[in-house]
Amino acid sequence: MKLTNLDERIHVLDGETTPSSVLRAICQSGIQEEAFYICDADDIIFKFKQWKLLLPRVIPHYAVKCNDSTVVLEILAALGTGFDCASKGEINKILDLEVDPNRIIFAHPCKPASHIRHAAALGVNLTTYDNATELHKIKTLHPTCNLVLRMRCDASSSCSQLGIKYGCDPIAEGPYLLQLARDLGLNVVGVSFHVGSGCKEPAAFRRAISLARDLFDLGTELGFNMTLLDIGGGFPGDNNVNFSECADVINSSLDDFFPSPEIQVIAEPGRYFVCSAFTLATNIHSKREVRSPDGNISSVMYYINDGVYGSFNAKLYEDAIFHGVPLDTPKAKLLPSSIWGPTCDGIDKIEENVLFPLMELGTWIIYSNLGAYSVPVASPFNGFPVPKVHTVSSHAAWMLLRERLPLSPEHFVEGNTPANLCMGLDLGGAAPISEVARLSLSGAIPDLSISRTSLDSQGSSENNAHDMSDMSDMSGYAPMMCRRASVVDNSDISGTSPLFIEFIQVGPMD
Repeated sequence: MKLTNLDERIHVLDGETTPSSVLRAICQSGIQEEAFYICDADDIIFKFKQWKLLLPRVIPHYAVKCNDSTVVLEILAALGTGFDCASKGEINKILDLEVDPNRIIFAHPCKPASHIRHAAALGVNLTTYDNATELHKIKTLHPTCNLVLRMRCDASSSCSQLGIKYGCDPIAEGPYLLQLARDLGLNVVGVSFHVGSGCKEPAAFRRAISLARDLFDLGTELGFNMTLLDIGGGFPGDNNVNFSECADVINSSLDDFFPSPEIQVIAEPGRYFVCSAFTLATNIHSKREVRSPDGNISSVMYYINDGVYGSFNAKLYEDAIFHGVPLDTPKAKLLPSSIWGPTCDGIDKIEENVLFPLMELGTWIIYSNLGAYSVPVASPFNGFPVPKVHTVSSHAAWMLLRERLPLSPEHFVEGNTPANLCMGLDLGGAAPISEVARLSLSGAIPDLSISRTSLDSQGSSENNAHDMSDMSDMSGYAPMMCRRASVVDNSDISGTSPLFIEFIQVGPMD
């Protein structure tokens, strides 16, 4: 697979460098201003190994909708997971990685006709249904497809309850839908359910598995070869949540209701694999101090460069609670504070009624456990960019993944990782570089500095100073492969007067 974007590469860390130190290096580089993610490939690998250890019977089919970052899909494909796709677009993403169609379940009970035809044409032959209309569509468009009956069994507590939209009643509707599939000459091979995204009640899995057993038995009586149980998603992914409790309930339930090893058991984990792997760095670009009648600060409103239309969209649809931590905590009095996103919408509020020390413009606020339903749902509303994802891995992870398709050695960047990631991150398409330098300027504009991605290979630290009154020979100081350098007036804290120097020449400078 040919790479088209440097952001798709995985940066290999040396033994002393951690994802946290890379994040800090980028924040402190003086180059980066936009929000960005650090994705820890080792965390994804750890989750995969933990799954195999704690749920050895259950084959994970990653829910692509949760986070469809190319690098995430590549890592999971290399590890050998299956994939839960909900549209022809997601199917294409997975097949573009040269994944066998047999590793895909088209897990959407109500599919557009064009998507069913697309799946049939590409050899995706396993899908879910939960209503009679869907059966008639499948009969017409993909009659040889293997079917999985989706039933409803909601957890009492979850981040997002799905049963209100999908899943048949296992008692009132399930038997009829199995019989209808038999009458239409379709092939039902199993039963699926989804207890709800971010399930907070492990016992819900036992209830669902018990109900699925009854439908399995009925399907067998009708003449179907029932071989597949899909236990859906809902698995926790935060690094503060104990996954083993959930696994224990599932394992004991499978032993009680599906003891036969001939039954294939799959699941559709999403947030489990990616939630804790992604850490978001945001930057305070504005603030408003609210003062009491005596003139003292009573509270502070901070405005950061990501919000509910971006990475924090779960605040809108599941009322998620986020807790940011300053990269460097000032030694200052704690004040009632609120954190706001960058858009003009009044609902773009991330945190409220929280205590923070008084923070200055440019302070970085870090949010952990932000890999689920953030990246794929974020939008550039109001023209604010979606954060980029920068992926890092240990040397051990690199050794594990580098020769596993769809990954290859060209997917990895080795050596001097923090500096490699501190390339012109805000400079829009800057080429890869190996070091970061800041060229201080003096002369025409006081307190002016230029953020440089790299000095010319022939340059030296002695040449870092340059008189702003004569820009004619700036090309001699231009970085290799640099197309643009941003010039910032340090006295302009509003950031409203950016200057740019364009370097037309690409490649080593004479």
